[in-house]
Amino acid sequence: MQYDFDTERNRRGSDSAKWGKYGNDVLPMWVADMDFISAEPILRALHERVDRGFFGYTQPMEELCATIKRRLKSLYDWEVQKEDLFFLPGLVTGLNFAFQAFARPGEGVLVQPPVYHHFLKDPIFHGRSLNDPTLVPKGDTYEIDFDALHKAITEQTKIFILCNPHNPVARVYTPMELGKLAEICLRHGLIICSDEIHCDLIYPGYRHIPIATLSPEVAARTITLMAPSKTYNLAGLRCGFAVIQNSELKKIWRKTTLGLNPGLNIMGQVAALAGYKEGQEWLDQVMAYLKDNRDYLLKSIPERLPAIRMTRMEATYLAWLNCREAGIPGNPFEFFLKEAKVALNDGVEFGKGGEGFVRLNFACPRKTLIEAIERMSAALKRL
Repeated sequence: MQYDFDTERNRRGSDSAKWGKYGNDVLPMWVADMDFISAEPILRALHERVDRGFFGYTQPMEELCATIKRRLKSLYDWEVQKEDLFFLPGLVTGLNFAFQAFARPGEGVLVQPPVYHHFLKDPIFHGRSLNDPTLVPKGDTYEIDFDALHKAITEQTKIFILCNPHNPVARVYTPMELGKLAEICLRHGLIICSDEIHCDLIYPGYRHIPIATLSPEVAARTITLMAPSKTYNLAGLRCGFAVIQNSELKKIWRKTTLGLNPGLNIMGQVAALAGYKEGQEWLDQVMAYLKDNRDYLLKSIPERLPAIRMTRMEATYLAWLNCREAGIPGNPFEFFLKEAKVALNDGVEFGKGGEGFVRLNFACPRKTLIEAIERMSAALKRL
């Protein structure tokens, strides 16, 4: 089946958070939500479930568990058992469960900004402390400062929250980098919580490796968070899962989440199963389209936004743009929202190192992306 990603769909007035936050004259290029119609097998499966007419209490679908197991084995040669899967209504919920389960109030959570804002705000809000050595810009990408990471760990640090593929700097960490991270965590007795929600959105030349697959010792200290939500654009259906293979960590997880985790709703399960079983054709076409959009940005930003630099995109559809040399007065997010009517993500929300940056979601029809770049270019020319 050939999917159409070029047609602009009207999402205003549809209860879309992406399209409803700002005014009707603003192009929303911010939250990680694709402007593409879902895969036909997912739509068909949801219609079939609605036609059954029953929406009572549900339990994890056996077929979904088996499909996830086969998928992890096929993609990563990772042997996971049904009892290792813990379903979640979303990965932000999983992140919060993880640091509350494995770090007491006052204890430390290790993160690497600039990074997704829930890594930074949520631990502090719940009384944990933050150890946040930054990633280091190098050329058009970022690297881990392993010395700084090691020095940031104290006796109170209990858990490391890894983001791989990384949001917003779009890194796909290499086996060597993952091995060094794992070695540091094992040496200090840290739990690893690895957010791998973007693991299916990888560009040619790169390969995702779950950190838990490095060794049995690493797996025994790791909670891996995954979901079909970014892969198949299903965030509103609330479906994710954690992989936990250590029996002691499982006990702590169950105790922490008892009465707090509502699990999955039936429609989320149905969509996840259909996506994982029959959505590859759609995903292949989406990734080809996203690559073309990425390549358009690589060409157009130097031409239309010459003072702005885009970080190398190894994964995701979220471009990390350095606006520090663009001569923008004040905050570039506020500037582009007011002067270009383009809503981006403010780099400040990603923590240290995010000042002067914006994040641009290019999972949209090419025409929309072109219009956004033209609006931003015109705004800069008026400076």
